[in-house]
Amino acid sequence: MPIYIALLNWTDQGIRNYKDTAKRADAFATATENVGADLQKLYWTVGPYDLVAVVEAPDDETAAAALLQLGGAGNVRTTTLRAFGREEMERVIGKTAG
Repeated sequence: MPIYIALLNWTDQGIRNYKDTAKRADAFATATENVGADLQKLYWTVGPYDLVAVVEAPDDETAAAALLQLGGAGNVRTTTLRAFGREEMERVIGKTAG
């Protein structure tokens, strides 16, 4: 299944309620499952992003639904990247000429 990397930044609301971040992570995992995706990993980070999520979903629409629900709660803003594993990348390369 496709993998999506979501780079997350807390909103003003999210940082004000930082003590609830672990509970919100559990809620995100449940909501992700409810739309047919899987929150594989969630990391709290130091640097330009506050969190990084690794989500597996069957398609772009499912991934978007999971991340829209997350953003809709108002605690984070997301930037999402579609990630390709080694086997997927080898198939991509196999489709190129030369």
